[in-house]
Amino acid sequence: MKTIKRTRALVLNCLPLAGAFLSAGALAQSSVTLYGTIDNALAYSSNQHGKANFYMGQGELGASKFGLMGAEDIGGGTKTVFRLESGFNSATGAQSSAGYIFNRQAYVGLSNDRYGTLTLGRQYTPYFTLVGALGPTNVLTGATGAHPGDLDALDTTLRLNNSINYASPNIAGLTFGAQYGLGGTPGSVTNGSHFSAALRYDYQALSAAVGYVNLRNIATSQALGSFANSSPVNNGYATANTTQMVAAAARYSLNNLVLGLNYSNVRYTPNAHSLFVNEAVFNTYGTIATYQITPALFAAIGYSYTRASKANGIEDPAQYHQISLEQTYNLSKRTTLYALEAYQHAHGKSLIASGSGVTIADTVAVVGDSQSSTPSSGPSQFVGMVGIRHAF
Repeated sequence: MKTIKRTRALVLNCLPLAGAFLSAGALAQSSVTLYGTIDNALAYSSNQHGKANFYMGQGELGASKFGLMGAEDIGGGTKTVFRLESGFNSATGAQSSAGYIFNRQAYVGLSNDRYGTLTLGRQYTPYFTLVGALGPTNVLTGATGAHPGDLDALDTTLRLNNSINYASPNIAGLTFGAQYGLGGTPGSVTNGSHFSAALRYDYQALSAAVGYVNLRNIATSQALGSFANSSPVNNGYATANTTQMVAAAARYSLNNLVLGLNYSNVRYTPNAHSLFVNEAVFNTYGTIATYQITPALFAAIGYSYTRASKANGIEDPAQYHQISLEQTYNLSKRTTLYALEAYQHAHGKSLIASGSGVTIADTVAVVGDSQSSTPSSGPSQFVGMVGIRHAF
């Protein structure tokens, strides 16, 4: 009987404390969202290392992925925020990057509607989130619409580890962001570090953005999470001391019609440890047009021209002409049927990775960034895809 009385007294004494915790939890409103995309397609390439191929592609319209994102209101207009996002191969179930569970994004930080958002972790650059959002890959998809091999990182191929990222609030249509990736090299703040900044302005039907990226020691940097430097477009410059990218994009909406222009400049600079000796520069000029035919039916077309204005002293440097098309039909808010078509013609000479060195060879076609590991054996390549994407 004494034990029962003591237990009852303990419970009664704890009730005010439990109420305080419950009240605090009610004030600190929090939310966690599970989201993702599954995307598979039947694909055809006219030339992959010399042979035509009919195969199953995945993540073609939008990367197959799942993630968790959340926020907690901690008062004063400030929230803690986080995101964990993992990419996977929806045709095989494998991780899209071996050894990385959350290979796409993994960050935590603070957000305030008045002062902006500060986050730490593995993240996309402001260059991608502000300029890439207006570029070709957000409309035409990176699989077939990215500039050759995604050499200018306007698709999702560039992520920074160990990064500090600031994103401003919208100030009269103006937003900006800055990011610094820590190289983590003892005795040197700059070795292996990366920096990105971008600015975007939206006014009525017009949107425009400009961005900058500087990557140091990409072959050894701990701050570089992922970067597209393995295609025959630019793998000869993978040992660059610095890689600099500048890009600009703009769009104008006319009811159901949207017109866009984009430009990028990519510069590879060597040092004594690089496998090339002279600076290389690629310039890309692109145009986009989209039309919302019906609420469910959408079509887009894009053209880009890429030219190596400097190519380590190579005469007749590489040039790429690419045309990309997309058609989508929404069966529902979450399910989309799509078709993609793209053709690229290349000519000139390129610096190509060969074994442990580099060599000069004829330029080969590589449509978008879906063919980076399976380029054409010659100057032309056609890629067509029909697929289904489901978002949850």
